[in-house]
Amino acid sequence: MQVRKISEVEKEPAAGPLFTSDDVARQPLAPDSNDFNVSVVSFGVGVRNKFHYHESDQLLIVTEGRGVVVTESGDRAEVEAGDVVFAPAGEKHWHGSLPDTSFAHITVTRKGGQTTQTEE
Repeated sequence: MQVRKISEVEKEPAAGPLFTSDDVARQPLAPDSNDFNVSVVSFGVGVRNKFHYHESDQLLIVTEGRGVVVTESGDRAEVEAGDVVFAPAGEKHWHGSLPDTSFAHITVTRKGGQTTQTEE
């Protein structure tokens, strides 16, 4: 068993083509898991990821700030700390912070599951 405080898990840069800015960080919470990818992802003010989908289900647990989740079909939800978002496998979506606040969430997906970016 491992017990850690999120505040003590080192942040690592998570910039890449999936994000609209380099102001994104990741804190891996269960690097030794054989089953799950679990990380805190922190978005700077106004930063989001681009439309994408996962081959596994995704769970987002909002931990700070305010953000938005949008699906390709046009569903849009503003979320804040304490909200939980479920995105089924294959659903094209994006999520990130609002223009006036930063945003962070815990993401949970299946280990080895692929993420496919569909927006340039």
